[in-house]
Amino acid sequence: MEFTASARARTGTRDADGMAVASFVLGLVGLLVLNIFLGPVAIVLASLALRRGTERRGRALLGLGLGVADLLVLAVLASADDTVSWTFGG
Repeated sequence: MEFTASARARTGTRDADGMAVASFVLGLVGLLVLNIFLGPVAIVLASLALRRGTERRGRALLGLGLGVADLLVLAVLASADDTVSWTFGG
């Protein structure tokens, strides 16, 4: 099976678009659970998507912002009870 240059370009763009959407979803979920893991993953995926020239630039930027917000939420809530893990209850 031969791939032409345009087929590779479409696949690369589609992969970058998928990374942009994944970074957005992971960043959004990371606000609630596993933010120490999902925040950095969202940041990396958003950066890769932007570097590869995604057509969903806004979604990648939102994923980047949400990834950073995940880490900020972790820092604020962890500093409230002086541990790396945090809980909402007593």
